[in-house]
Parts: sequence; C-alpha cells; structure tokens
Amino acid sequence: MKTMKAIIYKGPGEFAYEDRPVPEITDPNEVKLKSYGCAVCGTDVNIFATPQRHPSKPGIIFGHEFCGEVTEVGSNVTDLKPGDKIVIDPHGPCGYCANCLAGLPEACENVPARGVFDDGGLTEYIVIPKQFCYKVAPETKPELMGVAEPLAGCGCALEKLNVHVGDTACVLGAGPIGLMFIALLKANGCRKIIVSEPIEYRRNLALQIGATRAVNPDTEDLVAIVKEETDGLGADCAVEAVASMMADCVYLVRPHGKILQFGHDELSRPEFPVAELLKNEIEVYGGYLGKYYMRKVAKIIESGILPLDQIVTHVIPATRYQEALDLAASRQCGKIFVAIDF
Repeated sequence: MKTMKAIIYKGPGEFAYEDRPVPEITDPNEVKLKSYGCAVCGTDVNIFATPQRHPSKPGIIFGHEFCGEVTEVGSNVTDLKPGDKIVIDPHGPCGYCANCLAGLPEACENVPARGVFDDGGLTEYIVIPKQFCYKVAPETKPELMGVAEPLAGCGCALEKLNVHVGDTACVLGAGPIGLMFIALLKANGCRKIIVSEPIEYRRNLALQIGATRAVNPDTEDLVAIVKEETDGLGADCAVEAVASMMADCVYLVRPHGKILQFGHDELSRPEFPVAELLKNEIEVYGGYLGKYYMRKVAKIIESGILPLDQIVTHVIPATRYQEALDLAASRQCGKIFVAIDF
C-alpha cells in the first residue's frame, strides 16, 4: 500500500505528522489531486486555541482551504485533465436535500466539512468529486489559489449588501477576511472604506489593500471618525469581520444602513442594542459559506483584479506548520499559505 505524509488533527491544541494511505479514485465522477497546500483560516486558529473556540474531529487530515493539480480523473470526467490547476469548494452542497432543492445550498443538510470534520488538504494527495473542482489559469500561483474558499464566502456575502459605486463602508477587523472585504468593497466602487483594527501591521496592510482610513479603536473614537468621514450620516454599510462586534456596527451605519456579520466565533454572545436597530430600520445579514460562488472566484483569482498577492503575506512549508499557526495567532500577518513540502 502506498502511503503519504499528512498533518493530522489530534485534539485541542495538538496535531501530528503521520503516514496515511494514498487515496485512489473509486467513483467515475472523482478527481485525484496532488495538493499544493492549504491556507490558514481563522477557524484553524480557533480550533487550536486554548480554550478551543471551534470544534474539529480528531484523527482527520487537517486543512480546508486547499488547492492542487489534477493527476488523474474518473471515467466520467471530461472537463478536467491531468496538469490542470484546481481550486476546491471543501464544503460543496449535496444538491438533493430539502434545503438544496429549495435553492439554499448554504444550508445543505449533508454538507461535508473537509479539513475540519472530514479529511482535508494538508497532505500529498486528495480525491474529491469533480463538481467541487474549479479550474484556474496555468500561471496562477498556488498561494493565491489558496484563498478561494474564504474569498468565495466573502464575495457571496457581500452581494447581499448590494453595494453601489460611491457608497461608504466600515470594516471591523483587518485580518485576512477583513482584507478580502476591503479589496472587494474597493472593486465594487466604494469611495470611502474606513477600517477599524488595533494591530498596526494590519492597519498598514489595510491601507495598501484599499482602505481610505485606518482607525486604531484602542486610541481613537471610531464612531466619531465614521460620522466625520460621512458628513454626519454614518456609513452605508458595515462589515463585521471579528466575531463579537455586531452591536458596534449599529452605531456606525446611517438610517436604513446595512450590516454584514461575517466574523465567526462559536463562543461569542454579544449584547445587542435592539432599540437602535429598529428605530433606524437597519438591515442585518449573516454570511457563512460561498456556495455556488466558486466558479466566479476562480475567474476573480486568475483575473488579477484583486490584490491577493498583498493579502497573502507569508508562504510557510508544511514541515513548519506550528510556525504558521503561531504566526496566524499573533495577527502580525495577512493570509498565510502552507505549502506542501513532504
């Protein structure tokens, strides 16, 4: 039996390098990939945090933001071939449950969670159904391919806000997710993007990506600055990319403004100013997964329209995975891509 190296999630705060059998195609609709690697997600940091802030299943091959190159295809696969570069939807919907049939794939009852509760991409080879594979241009860098899954979530969620050219926006948090929202808001035509971020490294990065003003909430009055930047009205929309600050967004948007909650923390239970919400008739949206958005994301990545090469600040080999986790937890970085070097 052929084996391969893999990073295995062992339990809260623990992983190990282990040998696993090389997977083989067993279904004519499957594709076998050689993994390029996997980006580090904030969810990964929460899984390895103490106390743990997101669950995972011990014993799985870890990593859900993965990508790779086709090495073999099943007999029914005609649109992909060996050598093609592929980005992956690791949480692709089943297509046949009640929610999928109702046009709600993001609420799929059978969605796999590759890299969190099922085997993921921090290994040498992966077998995955063809419908979750999306081809990108041959020259696309693997580290940019690694942002596909979170970028799909951000892009799909942002469409709910119906952002217009000339709008104003406020983004809470300039971590990798906040940076993606900044880039998308700029590409959608926002004239002002005000970002709140306590870490200087990330404030500077936000300005490089497209923010028009970066605020340190520890020393500056964010609400006053947003009002100043918007002629006293408040922003047209606010994006929460932290996980526990949706209540703050209520005071940042204008009457009939829009709030997007995208930051994810299973333990977050913030209080909420209901009266302010209803008196100003503010619209609140949640964003989670980018179902059926991956085809668009593949085109966005290969187009170069977003400054993804600035959002991905570090490439670290898989043999130094703890270093990648520690750097992500330190927040002195943008997006980190972990390259397979086994």
